[in-house]
Amino acid sequence: MSDVARLAGVSIKTVSRVVNNEPSVHTETAAKVLAAIERLGFRRNLGARNLRRGSSSGIIGLVLEDVANPFYSGLTRAVEEIARATGRHVLTGSSDEDQDRERELTLEFCARRVDGLIMIPAGERHGYLVPEMQAGTPVVFVDRPAGDIVADTVLVDNIGGAAAAVTHLAAHGHRKIGFLGDAEEIFTARERLRGFREGCGNAGIPFDPRLVAMGPHTQEGITAIVREFVLGPTGATALVSGNNRITVNVVRAIAGLPRRPALVGFDDFELADLLDPPVTVVAHDADALGSAAANLLMARLDGDTSAPKRQTLPVRLVPRGSGETPPP
Repeated sequence: MSDVARLAGVSIKTVSRVVNNEPSVHTETAAKVLAAIERLGFRRNLGARNLRRGSSSGIIGLVLEDVANPFYSGLTRAVEEIARATGRHVLTGSSDEDQDRERELTLEFCARRVDGLIMIPAGERHGYLVPEMQAGTPVVFVDRPAGDIVADTVLVDNIGGAAAAVTHLAAHGHRKIGFLGDAEEIFTARERLRGFREGCGNAGIPFDPRLVAMGPHTQEGITAIVREFVLGPTGATALVSGNNRITVNVVRAIAGLPRRPALVGFDDFELADLLDPPVTVVAHDADALGSAAANLLMARLDGDTSAPKRQTLPVRLVPRGSGETPPP
């Protein structure tokens, strides 16, 4: 700041008044200061200013599983739009489904004095957030709940969606249905497996553990599982895949099979409607998920001190062709 003051020929106090938009600076003087700032590339240290004043940083922290997953792009965009409408920006980072990385990233955001946090949790231990929340940093969990604290949460109907997938396949004559899910320690994977079991029960189909494979998965592993399910002794005629990434790998795996099973995927994905056959999915609105989380957070920042809320957003089955294939 002293360099700016020297270049503009004014006092450091005058530079401070210009930087903080105080009205008591003459227009020509302010123009000189701004020109000096531009020339020197000076930027305000917002973190230090906000810490000093105890004011808002204007930043929301968003912790995702993986920013490369297309599912999270819609969610992130929705959060950004609501943050922008309130004059805030969004910092985003990936936990890579690693609990230690999630903690490190989250506490780094808190150290930067973010106004609030929106998190897709990687683990189930979140006691480390209690001091931050008690200090006034609101936290909203999305897609999965916190493991050991009570906080605002926005989920989708994982159980109902997976059950609907089984009901749909059973309505088209399938009795041997396989399920490929994500790692069982992940909340959404457990809930979707539970929904699959409920769907089997509702349809009068015996639950066969030999037709369940939980992750994590690789393309090679999924290919082997699909071949075993479809061509092995279990003779599956239909599959339910537990998320968009698994679905894409399943589509690749069944492309080379002599007998193509019916398929319903949980989560929609780009170009699913253009494949041959188009992929039937259980879809939910990532934009709505992000908007609901951001609105909850903004309400907290506006002074809402009511008890933590838990919202569950609906899903819908989108029939496109792959889930309507009858058994051979």
